[in-house]
Amino acid sequence: MKKIRIKLKSFDSGVLHRSTKEIVMAAKRNGALVSGPIPLPTRVSRYTVNKSPHVDKKSREQFQLAVHKCLLELSSFNAHLLSTFTNFQLPAGVDISVEVRDE
Repeated sequence: MKKIRIKLKSFDSGVLHRSTKEIVMAAKRNGALVSGPIPLPTRVSRYTVNKSPHVDKKSREQFQLAVHKCLLELSSFNAHLLSTFTNFQLPAGVDISVEVRDE
C-alpha cells in the first residue's frame, strides 16, 4: 500500500497550524486516511553578537530563529487527491516536502 508523507516547515507556528488544518480537511474530503498532524521538534538557532564593535565585550545582543515542523501521513488515497495537492495554494513562508512510499 502506498503512503504519502508530507512535512511542513515554517517560522510562524500559527501559519503552519492553519496550513496543516487545510491539508487535513482536503484529504478527508477526498476520502484519505490521515494520521497526524504529528508535531516535530522545533529547531531554534541562536545568534549572539556584540552591541559595540570596540570596547564593551560584555554588552551583547541575542537573536533567535525558530523553525516549526509538522508531519502528516496519508494512506488509501486516490488520483483525485494527488491532483488536488498539485493545485494547492499554501501561504508564503510555509515549506512543504512530499514523499510517496511503498509499505
